[in-house]
Amino acid sequence: MLVSIVIPVFNEDKTIYDVIARVMGEDLENHQKQIIVVDDGSTDNTWHLLKEVQIKWCDIILIKHQKNMGKAAALKTSFSYVKGDVVIIQDADLEYAPSDYKKLIAPIIKDEADIVFGTRFHSGRPEGMPFIRYLSNRFLTFLCRALYNVKISDMETGYKVFSRKVLEKMNIISDGFDFEPEFTILAAREKFRIKEVCISYKPRNFAQGKKIRFRDGISTLITILKMKFRR
Repeated sequence: MLVSIVIPVFNEDKTIYDVIARVMGEDLENHQKQIIVVDDGSTDNTWHLLKEVQIKWCDIILIKHQKNMGKAAALKTSFSYVKGDVVIIQDADLEYAPSDYKKLIAPIIKDEADIVFGTRFHSGRPEGMPFIRYLSNRFLTFLCRALYNVKISDMETGYKVFSRKVLEKMNIISDGFDFEPEFTILAAREKFRIKEVCISYKPRNFAQGKKIRFRDGISTLITILKMKFRR
């Protein structure tokens, strides 16, 4: 089985090399990896580092947006290159650990799920996550559950893993972080089987490069409500 790992990147020169090294080093046993990286218009040293990475690991597919367009825009670009049976979304920071890949893809390989969400909240608030961000995540997830009957605990998780048939059904129109609710709600409407697995998580702060801001939470809330009127 081929597993496609898609990595949207924006101004992550402090972490991108380590992230890709960990992804490359992760053993998926009998499964092969396709790695697709989209630089979403970085203005720091990210693109230079990615070119070095491509020299070291020549199989990596590397794409660059000329300007910053948003996480969902970068993901949509990467999806057009996907050849795998399973797709993993990997953020370009060090909050999520590729060592969780095996348990994330297992339910799909066993045909127990079409989509797997890696939940950060299996033991309550993760150590280091600000309380206000925790409350915001839980509220937005609760709203998704209440309005769309999707049984998950962490809608905003960066680890979303899904089969190729899911990718072929998803008509994503978002460009930014509102990808998370749009993907989740479309999955519920298509009646895909969603399963959650517990993951490790090391939150970072804004000084360390955290990108999500208050306005992104508002955009997510608006998307959740607007999806009620989208058919």
